[in-house]
Amino acid sequence: MEYTSAQQTRIHVSGCEQYDTQMLYFTCSSLSADDKRIYLISDRTGSPNVVVRDLETGEEKVITDNTAGYLKSYVYFDGEFNRGLGKASVCLDCERDIIYYIQDDEIRKVTPDGTITVLSKVPDGRMTAFTHCSADGKLLCVPMTDGRALDYDPDTEGSGLDKRPIYNIDGRVQAENLSSYLCVYNTATGELVYEREVPKCWITHVQFNPVNDQQIMFNHEWPEFDCGVRRIQLYDRTTDTVTPMRTEGALDTGHVRHRDDWVCHEMWSDDGRYIIYHGAYANDGPAFVGRRDNADGSYVELALPEDYNAYGHFLMAHNGDLVCDGYFKFPWEIKPVRENSTDNGPDPHKKDAEYICQVIPKWEERKLEWIPLCKHESDWLGQDAHPHPIYSHAGDRIFFSSRRARKVQVYSVACLPTR
Repeated sequence: MEYTSAQQTRIHVSGCEQYDTQMLYFTCSSLSADDKRIYLISDRTGSPNVVVRDLETGEEKVITDNTAGYLKSYVYFDGEFNRGLGKASVCLDCERDIIYYIQDDEIRKVTPDGTITVLSKVPDGRMTAFTHCSADGKLLCVPMTDGRALDYDPDTEGSGLDKRPIYNIDGRVQAENLSSYLCVYNTATGELVYEREVPKCWITHVQFNPVNDQQIMFNHEWPEFDCGVRRIQLYDRTTDTVTPMRTEGALDTGHVRHRDDWVCHEMWSDDGRYIIYHGAYANDGPAFVGRRDNADGSYVELALPEDYNAYGHFLMAHNGDLVCDGYFKFPWEIKPVRENSTDNGPDPHKKDAEYICQVIPKWEERKLEWIPLCKHESDWLGQDAHPHPIYSHAGDRIFFSSRRARKVQVYSVACLPTR
């Protein structure tokens, strides 16, 4: 394990600080392909809407027309049923500057000229989550789950800041034989191209293979059992098969991939050859970041030091470098005590990380180099306050969300050249 210290100055990029403003979810970029515009979710109109900000001039424009709060969905459990913006649904086609989203029960898109088009409707009785657009912009995947999975009163049966249900959602999915659905739409016409049912599964993350839109990686969210092998799944439409993307087995680092491991936040490499993920080994084992080679099915997993025990996410740049908003700490540091009583998921780590780090993986050498750039200082309380850092397309800056005091805001920090 190596680290290089590089204290950089972070820059506020999200406009007025009196409103909550956050980036889109990490499964898509928040930046246009030329890095000139950033797309954000902000409540400056009184309800959450999508805002586009010109990073050169600072000019901002609200491009959606929601006035009804936010929609009930994964992770926004206390939202309105069939009313409001699906904050989890907003997805950017960065090559074409087209935003896809769900508002009320409608699947919509908004193009650069401001035209809003209703593509389709969410079928009755289903809950939605994070959507994803294929690399060529022709297909949109909307994950849906039988609504019974989230059938409860958040005010009386919810817990924590996000009022998630007190029951185990995956447990209910298994016990009541509920299903999720990969619903794929034509982005030009709104036609439902296909719908693939996945029984006994709660899907919240979907990602098209960047070079093969017939493959969709999806997840089992918050698995009640076997997270180490159930979490990451691949649907191949050409064979109509679902395949687990992490299996049990020994690693050349001395660790063992086990079904009781915690695994999370999977993503593709640009060429579709690798899947990157992170997690923690079973029985209080260390955290790790892993890579699956889809060409030969081999794995590399790099364990982190035992004191790197703060929850975080790993995201990838186009050149293969990683960025992380958690885990890192200097050897001499004593962390401040932070509230961790809300937004506690099944992960085994506290949400008290403070740094945005470039992480340079040396997979063949089984090493990671950590470069702490700045403190993000987010309080981690609730999904919107998760930093979810992403690289610019050019790889020269990192953008992230952070809540300091009362409002979520977006910042950027310059990267160090690594190649």
